[in-house]
Amino acid sequence: MPEMPPTFRPAHMPTRQDNRRVYDQRRDDREQRRWYKTARWQKLKVKVHVRDLYVCQVTGVLCGGKYPTGNSPVADHITEPEGDPDLFWDIDNIRTVSKEYHDGERQREQARRRRPGGVVKSPQPSRF
Repeated sequence: MPEMPPTFRPAHMPTRQDNRRVYDQRRDDREQRRWYKTARWQKLKVKVHVRDLYVCQVTGVLCGGKYPTGNSPVADHITEPEGDPDLFWDIDNIRTVSKEYHDGERQREQARRRRPGGVVKSPQPSRF
């Protein structure tokens, strides 16, 4: 089978891998991302799951699965803290949601909010 010719990329431009590596590094360097790896966060999210009885607060699904199944519990910030430690650690700003909801509808909602202008263009009704 014939080989595909290499894609043209000027030598001074970074590759996709380089761009991804830089993006991941910047994302992981933010102080807020480090908070997710602390014992304090692990304890807080268990408290939230117990408070919510391991039920998704959006869909009502019982979150009894083990990661990475769709019904595994995820601790989700209701209002994105964006570096504010008080909002990040506020237990009343955290809810239990299913991984399926969090990785689908919730991620799309957050992406819409990050668009230029910072407003949701057209709120879509939740599929759940």
